[in-house]
Amino acid sequence: MKKEKILIYQVLPRLFGNDNPNQIPHGSIGENGCGKFSAFTEKALKEIKKMGFNHIWYTGVIEHATQTDYTSFGIRKDHPAVVKGKAGSPYAVKDYYDIDPDLADEVPNRMSEFEELIVRTHQARLKVIIDFVPNHVSRQYHSDSKPQDIEDLGTDDNTHVSFDIENNFYYIPGQAFQPPVNWEQDGDIYEEFPAKATGNDCFSPHPAIDDWYETIKLNYGIEYLNNKKQHFSPIPETWKKMFEILLFWAEKGVDGFRCDMAEMVPVEFWNWAIGNIKNQFPGILFIAEIYNPKQYRNYIHKGKFDYLYDKVGLYDTLKLVINGIEPAEYITYCWQAVNDIQSHMVNFLENHDEQRIASEFFAGDPFKALPALVVSATMNTNPFMLYFGQELGEPGMDAEGFSGCDGRTTIFDYWSIPSIINWRNQGKYDEEQLTESQKKLRQFYIKVLQLCNESKAISQGKFFDLMYKNFCKPDFNTHRQYAYMRHYEDELLLIAANFENYPVDIRVYIPSDCYTCFGLKDFRITSAKDLLTNKKYPQELICEADYPIHIEANSAVILQYKLDI
Repeated sequence: MKKEKILIYQVLPRLFGNDNPNQIPHGSIGENGCGKFSAFTEKALKEIKKMGFNHIWYTGVIEHATQTDYTSFGIRKDHPAVVKGKAGSPYAVKDYYDIDPDLADEVPNRMSEFEELIVRTHQARLKVIIDFVPNHVSRQYHSDSKPQDIEDLGTDDNTHVSFDIENNFYYIPGQAFQPPVNWEQDGDIYEEFPAKATGNDCFSPHPAIDDWYETIKLNYGIEYLNNKKQHFSPIPETWKKMFEILLFWAEKGVDGFRCDMAEMVPVEFWNWAIGNIKNQFPGILFIAEIYNPKQYRNYIHKGKFDYLYDKVGLYDTLKLVINGIEPAEYITYCWQAVNDIQSHMVNFLENHDEQRIASEFFAGDPFKALPALVVSATMNTNPFMLYFGQELGEPGMDAEGFSGCDGRTTIFDYWSIPSIINWRNQGKYDEEQLTESQKKLRQFYIKVLQLCNESKAISQGKFFDLMYKNFCKPDFNTHRQYAYMRHYEDELLLIAANFENYPVDIRVYIPSDCYTCFGLKDFRITSAKDLLTNKKYPQELICEADYPIHIEANSAVILQYKLDI
């Protein structure tokens, strides 16, 4: 069976299917519109698959707090003082057992519409990933869709104590919650007594504006105000309830979970929960959003996560290399730091939390990131993730409402994305409305993505870093170029990236160590070409000698050598 490199298309359905180009800052759903699950038609999913993806992460599927009134459908109204933005944050979950009503054509049918989306996605040969938000919930969490045998979070909590192993929440006894946002309309003041601890481990009744004040922290058996004493036996009540939630969605046919702020939940829970879920669904994936490298191996080996974000390593380094702040040679340190767990790292250049490459806060030009794209996608066998609109150079420079002009695409507001509107082109997906620049950028992305699984050297092969032999050379600038090799069976790749804003002619030294690493002895090169351009290259790849390569500005080459072994 062919082993595929995992390629993930992250998309916010609320924005993807919204074709209304006339947006008003702080606009309501009636004014600005909202994308629906139905926008992911058979044609749309086919186009996403054609780009090279095999997984799609639907962001913001589970019902979360919102300022939109759905009381006519039996859904409790959320107080605006504890909702960020008109649409609300997808990470302030309001009901773990329900679907965000914004995304349904017919609100009463929202669950069946999502189930139909899962079927369509699988028919397109794509696997479904959704968010699991385990650390916190919305301040007014209430499940009106939970199974009859499930008790709601907090139902039996002892609110007179700050901590109890049977409690689902943490409390601040005797004190009322004070939101940092002053919101009073017709005497409608938000009331919460006693106050519950805030999601970002804030144990104050009056969190600051920068805290996750719209959320409340879940209790997994850690007594934070008593030196973080652990109470994991007997199994805490919250563990059982969160396991049932995971099981509920796995039984719906979901293929994987991207676990929000996984490191804020004890690794012991993940060990127990993931192990039990995988006993029933062996192929299901768990991806951890995690930012503490000291915990990486703990969450992989003990926590049983399949994959972790490579944010503070490769992403942060590539961002600085793209902008000329750090040298390209630092990329070597990134893989060395996670060499033993490299196959578990998820590489990316954008996601919903990060600034858009084309924004003025990042590179200001999406083409400047193309060498980083090649490195991030082809350096190893681990997954690569792309955020929708990245391949079109979406700048993310709108001030949408709750989200100001910060280079990010909003997750809090009702909005639309011009580049996605043009690509979708009313469901035609024929690139008719795209600019020449967008077409060029998108085709480069597609070529790289497709190569990730067309080339077994990329999807399955070994990696060898060439930088250590190319320092202090007049014809190779380790500050602005990065080179490495990949190998699998009769395919050898030499990949070189150029982060300069002008073309370069470099000479890459090929050490004999790389052939030893790959187990290559007697072989003959029968052909050599750049997989990105199909340009032919010299077939002489001599050990302990330089190899000449021309690379365009802000670009890369993926030189393929077919071997007769």
